[in-house]
Amino acid sequence: MRDSEHRNSQRTPFKSRIRITHPIQGTFETVTRDMSDCGVFVLLGEASLEHGAEVEGQVLDLPGPEAPIVRMKVVRKEDDGVGLEFL
Repeated sequence: MRDSEHRNSQRTPFKSRIRITHPIQGTFETVTRDMSDCGVFVLLGEASLEHGAEVEGQVLDLPGPEAPIVRMKVVRKEDDGVGLEFL
């Protein structure tokens, strides 16, 4: 079965800078590709996150006050990035 057949939430294209913090790899900035009620897909470039890794993320380009820092877990890997589920 394809991944999209398991999805409970519709993805919405959403491009924004995001700061990711990993307990071992440290903090880096990257870009989101899309978002749903359950999570966000981020493009990784040179960075790498393993399936199951838990990270914190904060969207950087929202208007108004700073976005909250959200705990997330890597639940899907693709060639260009990872799907992160909100915890």
